[in-house]
Amino acid sequence: MLKVTAHPLLDCRSFVTTFPKPLGEMQSGPELLAMLDRDAQTLFSSSDEIRKAVRDLLRQGGFKPTGRSKPASEYLIKASGEQPLSPINLAVDVCNLVSLHSGLPISVVDLDLVTEPVEILVAPEGAEYVFNRSGQTLDIGGLLCLADAKGPCANAVKDSQRTKTHADTRRTLSIIWGTVVLQGRTQSVESWYRQLLESQGAVTTDGKPTDENKITNQS
Repeated sequence: MLKVTAHPLLDCRSFVTTFPKPLGEMQSGPELLAMLDRDAQTLFSSSDEIRKAVRDLLRQGGFKPTGRSKPASEYLIKASGEQPLSPINLAVDVCNLVSLHSGLPISVVDLDLVTEPVEILVAPEGAEYVFNRSGQTLDIGGLLCLADAKGPCANAVKDSQRTKTHADTRRTLSIIWGTVVLQGRTQSVESWYRQLLESQGAVTTDGKPTDENKITNQS
C-alpha cells in the first residue's frame, strides 16, 4: 500500500503494470518508437509553464532542480533534441515518451525489487543514493521521493539503480510527479500512459493511496 505524506503542491498518480513476459523478451512497437522523437505528434506537448510548475514542485522541500539535478522530463527534452531517444525496454520506453511529451517527470521501478512499506515523502537533508551502474550518487535532500523499507529509491530527477527495471522484470510501479498547479493534467497523462502500455499487451491496475493516506493540500 502506497502512503503519501501531505504536501502543498504534489498531485501524483501511481499504478502497477504487469507484463505478459519478462521485459527482455518484449520489444516496443514501431508506433511507440516513433513517439520517442520530440517532434512526434501526440496528445500532449510540454511548455515553459509546465517546466516552471514542475521545478516549483521540486523546490518546495528545499531541493534545487537545476543543472545535473533538473527534472527528468527536462533531461529527456534536451536528449531528444538532435535525434529520437534510444529505446531501452518497453517499460522505460513508454515512461520516457510520456514524460517527454507531457513535460511531467515519471518514475518506473521494478515492483519486485521494492520492499514494503512504500511511501512518498521529502528526503531528509544529506540523503543520497546510487543512480547508475557506475556507482554515481545523487544528493536527494529536500526532494520528493518514493521510498521503501530500505530507503529512497526513485524521484522526479533520477531513479535509483537498486530498483531499476531489467531483462527479467515482470511488474513495475509507475509514479507520475504532477503538481496541483496544472489542474487535471496528471490524471490525463496517467490515462494516456496506461493506454499505451495496455496496447502492448500489459495489464495496469490502480496503485493509488488509500483514503486515509491521501495527499492533503495545505493553503
